[in-house]
Amino acid sequence: MFRFNFLQIPDWVTVKTCYFRYFGPCMNALHRQSHTCDSICQYFAAIAALLTCSVTLAGNTAIEPTDNSEAPAAAEQLIDSVTPLDESVPLAKAVTSADGQAKSMRLLDTDIAPGTARRLSWSATQLFEGVPVSTPVLVVNGTHPGPTLCLTAAIHGDELNGIEMVQRVLHDIDPQKLSGAIIGVPIVNVQSFRRGSRYLPDRRDLNRYFPGNPNGSAAARIAHAFFTDIITHCDALVDLHTGSFERTNLPQIRADLRNPDVVTLTLGFGSMVVLHNKPAAGTLRHAATMAGIPTVTVEAGGPSQLELAEVKHGVKGIKILLTTLGMVKKRRLWGDPEPVYYRSSWVRADNGGILLAHVSLGSTVRKGDLLGTITDPMNNARTELRSPYAGRIIGMARNQVVMPGFATFHVGIQTDRAVVDDMQIDAARISNEGGYVDGMSE
Repeated sequence: MFRFNFLQIPDWVTVKTCYFRYFGPCMNALHRQSHTCDSICQYFAAIAALLTCSVTLAGNTAIEPTDNSEAPAAAEQLIDSVTPLDESVPLAKAVTSADGQAKSMRLLDTDIAPGTARRLSWSATQLFEGVPVSTPVLVVNGTHPGPTLCLTAAIHGDELNGIEMVQRVLHDIDPQKLSGAIIGVPIVNVQSFRRGSRYLPDRRDLNRYFPGNPNGSAAARIAHAFFTDIITHCDALVDLHTGSFERTNLPQIRADLRNPDVVTLTLGFGSMVVLHNKPAAGTLRHAATMAGIPTVTVEAGGPSQLELAEVKHGVKGIKILLTTLGMVKKRRLWGDPEPVYYRSSWVRADNGGILLAHVSLGSTVRKGDLLGTITDPMNNARTELRSPYAGRIIGMARNQVVMPGFATFHVGIQTDRAVVDDMQIDAARISNEGGYVDGMSE
């Protein structure tokens, strides 16, 4: 198996992890983290900001506080058990540097011979009636050696576009012409999918609990089983999502561009917008990257609908990625590359009412341009939403009734250079938006 560089854990994640693990001996933790806080007051202010952003989704849609203390501890245990990395084999050269013959791969207690495709079944838990819940796992093992690429979808049960993307990609792969292997999981969160909900039955967001905990909550146990049974067998991962809470996203890749192998993945997709975005602790992207598995998130479209244009866009991008990585030998062309955005911001509603957009996804806007209006249905008072930046609309809310604070338009901000230094991130933005791009998707 090919292995890659670890992602360096940023300081604010270290503070959060230390809070959960060392709250009892607080002064000892303060001593260990003294390089990030000048005083006890600053230390607890940082903790308060991190805790605040972990219990709020979609601006003003609060959910039950999640016991995310399970995720960081399990992540550290997982990292300690990972085989030392082979830094001499970057992802971009994984196929060309592979020696020997393709080997059988073992997944879910099943041997998949080279040149074959199998449909397996993965089960993480049971319903309250005691009935097992299983989901399909599609595997194609090529006849030639190479890396193992994993595709995951429907970690949130109302995100349908990724399900169809995985199905189309896996069923169109010829194992006789494939170098390496592809693992596709169309529906990770089958419990939420059956309910048509973003959340598990206990109102927890599964994508806030990776890599999980075998002795934790239901979400933590499902996350641990999936990470152990599937993800640890992969060399690279593409996690497929859509917007959330009646928001839709321009097809885009969210990636930590400080990681060279992650950059390789983003370059492989061809013509798709790239948004620099440090993964939040608890997400699958964060846990996998920490374990040495370079990961990107693909956001395309909105929830609860199957949008064929977004599906085709995502499928084409994944197929180009396979070609770029050398896993499939087929020449594919796809226009000019899309821009990379190193900064972005959500424009939020200051008043409640009926939102009516005046721009569409992908629109280029200037500072001060009208994005939409919000009309109070009781007195017909209308307020305008204008762009505070020059950039492009990469995400937006569908026309609907909104409350004050609701995230309405996501603007990719034009910048002259890469602003990737995490110390430059505004503290208020971290508090308001959960430490990642919008706080309500991925």
